[in-house]
Amino acid sequence: MRICRFRLGTEDRVGVVVDGVVHDVTPALDSLPSYRYPLPHFDPLIAALPMLVGKFRAMLGNGPSFPLEELALLAPIANPGKIVAAPVNYRKHLAEAQADAAIHFNTQIKQIHEIGVFLKANSSLIGPSDPVRLAHHDRRNDHEMELALVIGKEASNVAAADALSHVAGYCIGLDMTIRGPEERSLRKSADTFTVMGPWLVTADELGDPGQLDFDLSVNGALRQKANTRDLVLSVPTLIEYASRFYTLHPGDVILTGTPEGVGPVVPGDVMTCGIEGIGRMTVQVIAA
Repeated sequence: MRICRFRLGTEDRVGVVVDGVVHDVTPALDSLPSYRYPLPHFDPLIAALPMLVGKFRAMLGNGPSFPLEELALLAPIANPGKIVAAPVNYRKHLAEAQADAAIHFNTQIKQIHEIGVFLKANSSLIGPSDPVRLAHHDRRNDHEMELALVIGKEASNVAAADALSHVAGYCIGLDMTIRGPEERSLRKSADTFTVMGPWLVTADELGDPGQLDFDLSVNGALRQKANTRDLVLSVPTLIEYASRFYTLHPGDVILTGTPEGVGPVVPGDVMTCGIEGIGRMTVQVIAA
């Protein structure tokens, strides 16, 4: 199932995408539990997804529907507890980063086994219909396209062999980056610098996340093209690794890393990216 969030007037709605049509299934969310302060550490929709999927399916064709191209799509996950990101998780990108001073800024680029994962600010999250806004015009601002996975049930010290059972689904992710000498978490957490979309494809529909072709173009020119089989740490291994340090909650996002071909974007550019089995999305770049 392909589950999206979309803006209708001033409302945030939830839909299921079928053959280019978005079926509004928002009333199914009335069955979610009510929470009072302090709020939970997880995304309530993702935590209840196994129950909601049946309700969503029953509502298809029984409520409002809209052509996909007419809607403004939001990030598929409204309230991730954390966004975990994997640096230099493709071997060719490691070589690319080591060779380009504009990427490494005279700092030693280490392998993911040595430096581990890092966190991005939740406030950086947007959907594909919102533009990436560049505020630091004196810096190089790069695109980094990635497979993004969404945790579906709590995971702590999970073995790789069991890791995929903790995944709710997958999205396209853009880990936008300001180049410079500061820590990754700072340079990658600017407002609008985490793009997710166009929807969440549930894990049962996508199947094996380790054999997916994907690509990114800027203004129609191909920049990145790879397959997730080239990951240094596979999707299950990343979940195992991250869950040794953090308890992963429903709605938490893991960005799995970007391949070679990262490059700068400037205001006016248009990024188009797609992942096999998920879909495609187009994201504008503007000046903040």
